[in-house]
Formats: sequence, structure tokens, C-alpha cells
Amino acid sequence: MLSRVVVRNFKRFDEVEIELGNPVLFVGPNDAGKTSALQALMLWDLGLRRWTEKRGAKSAPEKRPGVAISRRDLTGVPAPTARLLWRDLHVRDTYRNAEGQRTDNVRIDIQVDGVSDGTPWSCGLEFDYSNEETFLCRPLRLNGDEGLARMPVPDQARTVRVAFLAPMSGLAANEPRLELGAINVRIGEGRTAEVLRNLCHQVLQQADGAERWERLSDRIRSLFGVELHQPALITERGEIDMSYRTRDGVSLDLSSAGRGMQQTLLLLSFLSLNPGATVLLDEPDAHLEILRQRQTYQVLTDAAVAEGSQILVASHSEVLLNEAADRDVVVAFVGRPHRIDDRGSQVLKALKEIGFEDYYQAEITGWVLYLEGSTDLAVLRGFARALEHPAGSVLDRPFVHYVANLPARARDHFYGLLEAKPDLVGVALFDRLDSPLHERPNLREAQWARREIENYLCQPETLLAFAESTASLDFEGPLFAAAEGDRRRALMDECIRDRVPPAAMRDRDDRFWIDVKASDELLDPIFGAFYSRLGTEDLMRKTDYHRLVPC
Repeated sequence: MLSRVVVRNFKRFDEVEIELGNPVLFVGPNDAGKTSALQALMLWDLGLRRWTEKRGAKSAPEKRPGVAISRRDLTGVPAPTARLLWRDLHVRDTYRNAEGQRTDNVRIDIQVDGVSDGTPWSCGLEFDYSNEETFLCRPLRLNGDEGLARMPVPDQARTVRVAFLAPMSGLAANEPRLELGAINVRIGEGRTAEVLRNLCHQVLQQADGAERWERLSDRIRSLFGVELHQPALITERGEIDMSYRTRDGVSLDLSSAGRGMQQTLLLLSFLSLNPGATVLLDEPDAHLEILRQRQTYQVLTDAAVAEGSQILVASHSEVLLNEAADRDVVVAFVGRPHRIDDRGSQVLKALKEIGFEDYYQAEITGWVLYLEGSTDLAVLRGFARALEHPAGSVLDRPFVHYVANLPARARDHFYGLLEAKPDLVGVALFDRLDSPLHERPNLREAQWARREIENYLCQPETLLAFAESTASLDFEGPLFAAAEGDRRRALMDECIRDRVPPAAMRDRDDRFWIDVKASDELLDPIFGAFYSRLGTEDLMRKTDYHRLVPC
């Protein structure tokens, strides 16, 4: 069983260490690196097999120890050029030292640890770019760049078999008989539509094929209530036919089955053909409805135990996460891959609620701001400009998330992001709340002393200055604008006095200014009355109140 893999400079990974077990669930959003981790294990397996074929049990020679591998042999990693295997396509490092210009190869390093028959072992391989079609493989250096000594290739590692299965891609109408090597090539290329009948046929061809087929049929019957017919080789056409019988007793070709049944049959037949192997399954929940995902995951883990296999599953299904979190090894691909032990709660939030753009912004900025809505951000920007505050440059390009004045929503989002970036800091600013705020080191929560942010914009002086300033927008020339400004200021003063208690008009520290819901109970009716008296459409809504800041 494989227990750990360390990957350097492969595809999106700079250096990651991933803990393994049996079974293992790789879970995370799309494009988070789950499939790349499976592909790294495939590359290690291919390198180990090629090294064993060429060098056997011999140690690596000091000079030119690498064995050449064609990129076409790496069937499970589609790459038009070998350079695509390297992180950022970076295959050479060029620099100057006292001796002049020097060029070093950038190597992909993959070290796999495991336990076989109770004995722990470790096997590391390094890969050097040669050209677009080939790369070189050799055992990993023990002392980094300078050392000539290399890791031995233990006998236990040579017995490991790694098998990769891509998601179901449909089912071909006709399927010619294929040899096992051709089947594996098509699977590696993602052409699973062309091999399902062949996989079932291969199960029957095993020494204990009848027994294996019976177990496979029983599992499909319990899941889908159908009876599988054995695949038949039609020698005249060189094709394999396969059918099944429904609950109603109707026999149908396998192409008539639902995609979920085809996907499950593909998974189970593949496991049956690879007993004792480390089986890598990419999105096995594809094409399965939510209820079936949980059941199929349980069937897969049971089948792996029966076959003595180790399975590594990559998925972004929250159903599989919930199923595996309590009992299996779960590795979260949220930020740097890491094992989770909190029953998956934060990662589940990350899968359901947080998009990739949020992870990206968290990584770039290192902080996140939580506000009620976009109006609050506009007001804060206005305050920063008016006060010439240094926060202005930060607020021009913030990572902001709007939470509708709900602290729980901010906390859920923040701690989901924290899974990806443990050093992330957050600031949450709310309108005045009745419940106490939390005190956490990473997320600072604060609330306005007044009812809401608009309470800092509703003073009579601010509203009078705004009313006067609108005249210059509607009238040309300072003479007309000044006269109109005075008229509008007087109108605004009347509207304010109609809605503000006399005591509050005399005392700016009156509780009225603190407790009133300024946006709905004060600003909305004041501006409604003001524009009505002007005889124009109300041009000030809540989303426009940030315009009051400079006044």
C-alpha cells in the first residue's frame, strides 16, 4: 500500500506532500490539482517500470544513468509535448557565477513511500527533460543537486502496480475485440467508451473468471436491478456483444443502459481486472445522481477490499466528501493539498459556496473585507478620499465579499478560504447588531456605533450642502447656479425639518441620529420630498448615498 507521495516541479505543483491511505479521497474544486496528483503517481509508475526493464536490480551507473521514456508511453497524461509536464514549462535554469554562465536542468522529483508485507519502503525517481518527445528517468539523488549517490529501488516498490481509470465518456455502438495492452492505452487516453465490453470480456477470461463475473453481476443487480448477460465474442465480425435483462424481462443491448449503470460497470470491471493494484479513479461519481453517488462509493470501497486493492479517488462531490470524512483518508485540494480531520466541514463550505476566483484573490491580496453590500464599499472609499487616508489605495482594489450584514455568512466564507490560505486575515464590518461579535485572531469583526453606515451621512449640514451642489449640475453660469443653489438649500431645509424632531435639530448628539435607520426612515423620505418639490424624478436611492460623502 502506498502511504505518501512527494511531488516537485510537476505540472501545477512546486512541492507538495500528500498523505495516502486506503481508501483515499482527493476532494476540491475544479482545476485544483486532483487529477495532476493522480498523474504524478502514473508518471512514477511508468518511470519505475522503464527503469526496471532497462536496469533491473542494478544500481544506477554514475555516468548517463537515465533511461529514456517517450511521452507517448504516458497514456494517462495527455501532453502534446513533454515540456507540459514541467511546472510553468520551466525545464532549464540559466545563471551566472564566478566561472561564467551555467545551465542546470530543472527536474521533476517524485518520491513514493509505502508498506508491503509490514515492511516500509521508499522509492524516489527524478525526470529530466530531453526534448519534446522524450525525457529521462533515474533514481532520486540522495544529497540534492551535488550528490552522485542515489536512492536504491527497493524490491517492494517493483511489485507495485498502478492502474488509472478516467471518467466514463459514453459507449460506442460497436466494440471490436482488443488485447489488454490496447485496452489500457485507450483508457489512458480517456477513450473509455471503446473498452467497456472488452473489460467485461477480460474479466471472464481470467483463471477465476466465472467467480469474478458472478460477483460483478451481483453488485450490478443490487444497484440497478438488472441481470447482466455474459459478453459474447462474435468471431465473424471480431466484435464483442453484451446485453442485459431488465426487471420486466426485456433483453437490451448494453448501449441502452443509463450512463450511471455504464459508469458503475466500468468501475467494477476495472477493479476486478486489477486485484492487488493501486487503482486511481478520476471522477467515479460522474453521471451518477446524488443518491447513487453514496451507494456507489460504498460498493467501490467494498470491492477494493475484496480485491486487495488500494483506491485513490479524485472528486469534487460533496456527497462523497460527507461519506468519506468520518472514516477514510480525505485530502483537500484547497490551496496546498493537505489531509483534513475536521469531518470536512470547512472543505464542504469551500466546495459549495466558494468559487475559484475567491481563492485566487485570497492568494493575491492576503486579506478579505466583508461588508453588507457595495454601497458600504463606495462610502468607505469616499471617506478615505475625503480624509486623504492611506486606506484609500487599498480600497481601490480590495478583495471584498458582501454578506448582507450576516456575521455567520462572513465566518463561513472566511474559514472556507482559510483551508486554502492559513495566513489569510479578514476584516468584517457590520451595521449595528443585537448579538455580540466573535473575537478570533484571523478574522476581526467590528460594527458601527450608530445604526448603519448611512447614519454618518444624514446630518443636516451634509444634506444642505448636497442640495446646493446639485444646482451647478443643472444650470450654466455661476449667477443662475448660485440663485438656484440657495433655493434648493431652502427646500432641503424644509424637508429636513418636516422629518427630524426639533430636539434632534438642536442637538447633534441626540439619540435620534444614532438609532434611526437612516437609509429607510430618514434619507429616503427626505430625498423623495425634496425631488418632488423640485418637480423632478427622485435621483437619490440608497445605492447613491455615497455621493453625500464629499459634501
